[in-house]
Amino acid sequence: MKLTKDQINEIKALQSQSNQTKRVIAPNLEKILYEAIPALDHGFVRVVDYMGDDASIVQAARVSYGKGTKQVSTDKGLIKYLMRHWHSTPFEMCEIKYHIKLPIFIARQWIRHRTANVNEYSARYSILDKEFYLPSAENLAAQSKNNRQGRGDLLEGAQAREVLELLKNDAERTYNNYETMLNEKYDGSTIDTNKKGLARELARMNLTLNTYTQWYWKTDLLNLMNFLRLRADHHAQYEIRVYADIMLDTLKRWVPITFDAFLDYRVGGTEVSSNGKLIIEKLINGEKIDIESSGLSKREWNELMEAFNLTDKLI
Repeated sequence: MKLTKDQINEIKALQSQSNQTKRVIAPNLEKILYEAIPALDHGFVRVVDYMGDDASIVQAARVSYGKGTKQVSTDKGLIKYLMRHWHSTPFEMCEIKYHIKLPIFIARQWIRHRTANVNEYSARYSILDKEFYLPSAENLAAQSKNNRQGRGDLLEGAQAREVLELLKNDAERTYNNYETMLNEKYDGSTIDTNKKGLARELARMNLTLNTYTQWYWKTDLLNLMNFLRLRADHHAQYEIRVYADIMLDTLKRWVPITFDAFLDYRVGGTEVSSNGKLIIEKLINGEKIDIESSGLSKREWNELMEAFNLTDKLI
């Protein structure tokens, strides 16, 4: 992880503040506020601002739902009720802003979550860092044979070394060409005083997707949980999951009651179709049921059996 001198000085200045506020704060999140938490080989995640806490969710819910919420005696009970019954708007009352450094190919995957405010480092205005993501040996895997967007067996030995060398050499070569086209080094020095540099907005198109970029990413709590539900899942790509796991910890520090409900109902829970519900009811009652009579596809059947750990019934 590499921070610029300006970023280091900014973090020190922000962390040295002792401002008084009447706003609610999350003490455990305050402990890591502005801190750059390492991710992958050169990336990081920083929480730079937030609004609200668990109590803010409860406050919003009681305004929205009025007397109906009085049956729930505690904040914890109400938040669990909201999560259980998919009442989403109270969670939108809390917001959080991150500063994130990540490889471009992960940023392009991440941006598909269109429910956030994003401001990315501008390679039209500035020169990108000479930093590239290179997978560690335990994350260098072949294409999965049964999942078009997943990984299979690890590459080993000479093949693994060859792939890593190709990734490194391609990144360094294209970055060197990038500087040549700009006629400018990353430190601002000119390469050849007799040449004009290509416009930065054009030169950047030559860079590899493992080059690092940075952005500020602000979202509300509801959409953060939607993001984490997908990207902290074990099926998600490893590289984006690294960032999601760090953000999952910030969620726990920020709204611990909501975090517990999120793990219980969103991460640890499962959704079942009406047909799937009937099948589970029949299994509980000891009735005979198989895939042929279920009306489910093989994939639906296996997902349902896996959700309830009925591995002996997998097809």
